[in-house]
Amino acid sequence: MKEIPSSILTLTAGVLITIISFWVGQHHGLMPEQASEQAPLVDNLFNVMVMIGTALFLVVQGAIIVFMIKYRRRAGDDTDGLYIEGNLPLEAFWTAIPAAIVIFLGIYSVDVFDNMGGLNPGDHGMMSHHHVQPAAVVAQAPSQPAIAADTAAPLIEPQAPYARYGFGANPDQMGKPPALSVNVTGMQYAWLFNYPGGVVTGELHIPAGRDVQLNLSAKDVIHSFWVPQFRLKQDALPGQPTELRFIASKPGTYPVVCAELCGSYHGGMRTQVIVHTQADYDQWWASTQVAQAPDQEQTIAVRPSDLSAPEFLAPYAEQVGVSSAALAHLKHHHQGGTMISHLPASPES
Repeated sequence: MKEIPSSILTLTAGVLITIISFWVGQHHGLMPEQASEQAPLVDNLFNVMVMIGTALFLVVQGAIIVFMIKYRRRAGDDTDGLYIEGNLPLEAFWTAIPAAIVIFLGIYSVDVFDNMGGLNPGDHGMMSHHHVQPAAVVAQAPSQPAIAADTAAPLIEPQAPYARYGFGANPDQMGKPPALSVNVTGMQYAWLFNYPGGVVTGELHIPAGRDVQLNLSAKDVIHSFWVPQFRLKQDALPGQPTELRFIASKPGTYPVVCAELCGSYHGGMRTQVIVHTQADYDQWWASTQVAQAPDQEQTIAVRPSDLSAPEFLAPYAEQVGVSSAALAHLKHHHQGGTMISHLPASPES
């Protein structure tokens, strides 16, 4: 039986390896969900690397298996193997191909790094003190005063310290200020988030689809701010400001992990970033402003015994359809410290 030419076998093997490598590169399932506009850039590079790695694995392991079978020692064969001193074309091939792959991946990764703003840390644009008022209005209880206009979510803060390291503005955003800037402080073993206006939280709240900049610093040792779903990680360095600028693309709650060994409780240094829709973020901001407002008269609970009957029942009366005029004629007295209220009898009764 005539053997199949080696060129045909090589071509067939090459086609199969290419198909398998492309499929594995696109369906490996090794990455978490994408939740930022920067994530696809990283994933595309990772997919290419998985594809190339799969092809190299198949070629190397396939060659080993083929040679183990074809050139195995036969029974009774005690002769020496064929002596080969060198093969210049083969050596040039296995040197040139890896070199070309490394150069390609290097250029590709630098392009991804640039598109993520890695070449432009510290580019904050023309930062100013103004802020934009969101359109959402937070509903208040009937007895509560309306929230002041300046509690609306600010979108810009004064310019942060210049950062030499980190991910700043990408080429399309250079010279433009971010929509929201938050100061992030890492310490053993927690993250603190300081928003414009003096609001401080233990978890990060941001709106989806808006350009966000985190100004990172550390109080004690090196920490690393990592959100796997954003494909972003940046060290927080003591005495050296760094920054992380990104756009979250998918509302949800995602873990924030310290990825730098920072002490004995390093594994517990976790928090979360909550990505809101713009309306939900405006509502969260307004309620947080009220909760952290210096004037605590808006937030301290009142004792029902200090309220008159109409004041106490006003929110509930509106829900059941009792008019304010009826409440105005409300009579009440106390029995044993309990307030008893009587509505005047209607003509129908």
